[in-house]
Amino acid sequence: MGKRASVSSIGTGADDGADNGADLRHDWTREEIAALFDLPFFDLVLKAHQVHRMHFDPHAVEGCTLLNIKSGGCPEDCGYCSQSARHGGDAEITPLMDIDEVRRAARAARAAGAKRFCMGAAFRSPKPAHMPRIIAMIRAVKEEGLETCMTLGMLSPEQVRQLREAGLDYYNHNIDTSPEHYANVITTRRFEDRLQTLRHVQDAGIKVCCGGILGLGETRADRISMLRVLACMQPHPASVPINRLVPMPGTPLQDAEPVDDFEFIRSIAVARIVMPKSRIRLAAGRREMSAQMQAWCFLAGANSIFTGEKLLTCDNAGPDADARLLEQLGLRLEPAGNAEQEATTTAVRCP
Repeated sequence: MGKRASVSSIGTGADDGADNGADLRHDWTREEIAALFDLPFFDLVLKAHQVHRMHFDPHAVEGCTLLNIKSGGCPEDCGYCSQSARHGGDAEITPLMDIDEVRRAARAARAAGAKRFCMGAAFRSPKPAHMPRIIAMIRAVKEEGLETCMTLGMLSPEQVRQLREAGLDYYNHNIDTSPEHYANVITTRRFEDRLQTLRHVQDAGIKVCCGGILGLGETRADRISMLRVLACMQPHPASVPINRLVPMPGTPLQDAEPVDDFEFIRSIAVARIVMPKSRIRLAAGRREMSAQMQAWCFLAGANSIFTGEKLLTCDNAGPDADARLLEQLGLRLEPAGNAEQEATTTAVRCP
């Protein structure tokens, strides 16, 4: 597919420690990204690993823990999600958690080696009545010495301002798939709605965590398009979760064909090359990956994982398996510490 690129011809820019828009590319074309996908597998992984070493310690992995702070009953119809009220799934419907419960979970996550604590709620968007407790959660987690991340659905500028003032470090809002395939997966909101929330977040100076899901019935052309949208954001997302669909019973995608292992690794490698300073995270679906496949993903530039037993409604690899794998590979989890705020006022745009 597309014109074949040489391993040495893909530029990444010098590393000055920040994505200031001057030294990183934000003008990737579909043809260029297709050419990367079309490289011989070993050439692509080698290139991605070289890029990775230019910007990160190749032996360090960021550990993040994800807590479901409000489960089930979501009015959206995301075809992959068991928390949608429209699918008749068996996800438990729970109210927003108490602050003390969140604090205990954050404390346990830090003790287990997590650096970032992510909190997810099954909202289309939070209601005004939810915001005081959400703000208190952010402050409680920061008091435990962890970076904070929230995923709450779509946000207004005023809600983003409140999160920023509370000290939120990251906001997760995945684009899920390509603009072309999006309506085949979700019909209750538009792709542009996702980008609008991301603009609000970046305008407020909160760092963006944004990626997608592979295995939603998309084609390689869709994966190329999705990565192009991410790589054309200014600045690039600070974190890019690459999820592998975990088919959930009762959802429209429960029988979806799994994405090929090598295609998944290729996607990780291309993400690393086109977003060289972003954290590339192995997110959902890692429990179903072999140790060997995860090792290839780390070699291809992945440097962030979700730790813990659970990811919202699906099982995760677990701390024992993670510790064993990291030891085998000579990798280590980065130590926890207070997040460094990086303000930016550049909106999300893609030509």
